[in-house]
Amino acid sequence: MRRGLHRHRAPAPDFTPDGAPGLAAEAVTLSYQPLHPVVEDLSVSIAPGEVTMIVGPNACGKSTLLRALSRVLTPDSGGVVLDGRPVARMRPKAFARRVGLLAQSSLAPEGITVHELVARGRYPHQSVLRQWSPEDDEAVSEAMERADVTGLAGRRVSSLSGGQRQRAWIAMALAQRTDILLLDEPTTFLDLAHQVEVLELCRELNASLGTTIVAVLHDLNQACRYADRVIAMRSGRILAHGAPSEVITEEVVEEAFGLPVRVMSDPLTGTPMVLPLPRRP
Repeated sequence: MRRGLHRHRAPAPDFTPDGAPGLAAEAVTLSYQPLHPVVEDLSVSIAPGEVTMIVGPNACGKSTLLRALSRVLTPDSGGVVLDGRPVARMRPKAFARRVGLLAQSSLAPEGITVHELVARGRYPHQSVLRQWSPEDDEAVSEAMERADVTGLAGRRVSSLSGGQRQRAWIAMALAQRTDILLLDEPTTFLDLAHQVEVLELCRELNASLGTTIVAVLHDLNQACRYADRVIAMRSGRILAHGAPSEVITEEVVEEAFGLPVRVMSDPLTGTPMVLPLPRRP
């Protein structure tokens, strides 16, 4: 995978007009138990063609929002739209050809190999009239190369380390070749070098293919370095949404995490760099 720093483009508007291209949540209330909403009456629009990072403390609703955007979680009220069309009315395969998801905890079938797992990313493109094709082979090979798992093709997923397994799942999501890719904590289990490679890969996909990327991240400095836009959340609501320099301020970070910080300029990229203040002198 290529390494290197990216240059930020001019930010797009926070919200897309009704019917405009893009993915959006409209006044959604989300819960896992009746009468216990995790997210309530939240609206947000994802800027098409950009990289958006969602940040915030644990249990603030980041992953819940991502599950709603991916149609995994059905809102109690409100709805999610894609290009102005309610996703609830779309056929599952049609939606999966447009939006891909790398979930936080994914389980592979017993005995499946890495190549077989990645090939499952082509399922939305299969039908009675369209069986496996050279295009599918190309998509799988390219995805495995991008995720650096080509050498693991014949290995069983269950035999891999946590980092190798995560990269195999990323390859499956890439093989899907969607316009929009949703990643829930994609750097989990990865060492620093592979974290950087995954985030650089997100930028590369965005730059070369125009893929809209939405990722949940815990590392604020990585989010600022690799995102065009940042969404900061706390307690099921959005505190701020915009360019990293507008969102990652000392005031917003302290409100979100309850932690006093200093925000400086990253000497390499000029993006915000967060330094927690020591609790004791």
